[in-house]
Amino acid sequence: MVPTPESRSTEREDIVGPEIVTSPYPIFIEGTVVKGFGRGGKQLGIPTANLPEPVVEKALSDIPIGVYYGWAKVEKVVYPMVMSLGWNPYFRNEKRSGEVHIIHNFEDDFYGKNLKVVVLAYIRPEKDYTSIELLINDIKADINAAQQSLLRPAYALLH
Repeated sequence: MVPTPESRSTEREDIVGPEIVTSPYPIFIEGTVVKGFGRGGKQLGIPTANLPEPVVEKALSDIPIGVYYGWAKVEKVVYPMVMSLGWNPYFRNEKRSGEVHIIHNFEDDFYGKNLKVVVLAYIRPEKDYTSIELLINDIKADINAAQQSLLRPAYALLH
C-alpha cells in the first residue's frame, strides 16, 4: 500500500505500545553500519545508522513498514532508538531501508561499526509528506514517543 501525502502533522500520544513487550517483539537485529543517502543528518538534522539491505530483508521482512522503537548498542553502550523501516516516500527511495536513529549526540560517525538493535514496539505506519518540515515534526514526535515508552519497566529491562 502506498501512503498518501500528509499535509499536516497529527496530534500524537506520548506513550505507544502495550505495557509489556508482546509478540512478535522483541526482534533482534545485528549488522555493520553502512552509508545511506546522507539525508538524516544533513537534510533532517536527525542522523541515522543504516542497516545493510540483506539484514533488513532477513530480519524485518515479517513486520509492517513503519516506525518502531527499542534499544541500540554501539561499542558496548546501549541507547534508546527509533527505526524507520520502509521506502521513505518523501524521498522516493527505490529500495526498502532500515534506518536507526540512536537517541544520543555522537561526536563522530560510526560507519563500519557493529550495531545491535532490539525492536520492541511499533509507533506508526510510514507516511508521505507534503513538506520536509512535517516529516521532521513527525520524527521528533516519534523520538519523544520512544523515549517516554521506553521508561516503562517492561521496556527498560530489555536494554
